[in-house]
Amino acid sequence: MPERLALRCAPAALARAEPLTGTASRVQRWVIVEQPGAWGSDALRQSGLDTGVAERLAAEARRHGVRVLLGRRPGQRRLGADRTVHLVHAAREARWIEQIELPADEPAALLDLDLGALALPEPPGVGRPGPPLHLVCTNGRHDPCCADFGRPVVRALAAAGAPDVWEVSHVGGDRFAANLVCLPEGVYYGRVTPERAPGLVADLRAGFIDLAHYRGRSFLPPVVQAADAFAREHLGERRVDGLALLSTERLDEGVVAVLVQQRDGDALRVVVRAERAPAVQLTCLVHEERRPWAYRLVELGPPR
Repeated sequence: MPERLALRCAPAALARAEPLTGTASRVQRWVIVEQPGAWGSDALRQSGLDTGVAERLAAEARRHGVRVLLGRRPGQRRLGADRTVHLVHAAREARWIEQIELPADEPAALLDLDLGALALPEPPGVGRPGPPLHLVCTNGRHDPCCADFGRPVVRALAAAGAPDVWEVSHVGGDRFAANLVCLPEGVYYGRVTPERAPGLVADLRAGFIDLAHYRGRSFLPPVVQAADAFAREHLGERRVDGLALLSTERLDEGVVAVLVQQRDGDALRVVVRAERAPAVQLTCLVHEERRPWAYRLVELGPPR
């Protein structure tokens, strides 16, 4: 019988009311590789993917600053004749997705992908334009909460007919499960429930962010994510591109002033302090306690 976990990180984080604000992983370049089947804690290296290919792909991704995720469609158990790969550029200035089909029986074809092209503001034209993606972390070997809370969300999205839903490996922030990442917008949602998931996806495809589940935009530094969230709450601004970042200024150790401009509105100065929260166990399987960053609103008003 498996050992009973002493802590479940997602319920624990909810019980202590840990804020979602400013917790999106910082990623601008993504590769999502279709690879159904079991995933280990280190999914890329611990899956059905050839280990030599996985090691070389991981090294190339590190060199180019790319996050590689494994993905599978809801209920998918095995590959077909082709393997779908999505290349995603999710930056503040430009966003795109290209979809490529590679022979499933030739995993080494993954090594022919030019990951350097993911830095470009324009798609490289190596595949066809890909659809917006809705990624739900269900990597239970990395953290049980991701599977326990993520899989019901996947089922709810599939039952609702939500488009282009993928189960994926670790996206960051296990304690905020279920986590939903929407690309190419780079929107991270946390504590997503099966009841709310279809509405979140429908709203985002209509161009609106759900602020109650909003963790941040993956292309922004965490403190700027926090400023964006505080400004949105103050203004009631839900439009995906309703705020433009104008500037950031460091005022003191851990204190940053962020100037944003509301579309068709006024500029707003948001001062945020980053500070360490008390030490807690952040994931189910790593017992070491750590102090996560927390972001406090210091000042919010018109530019000086």
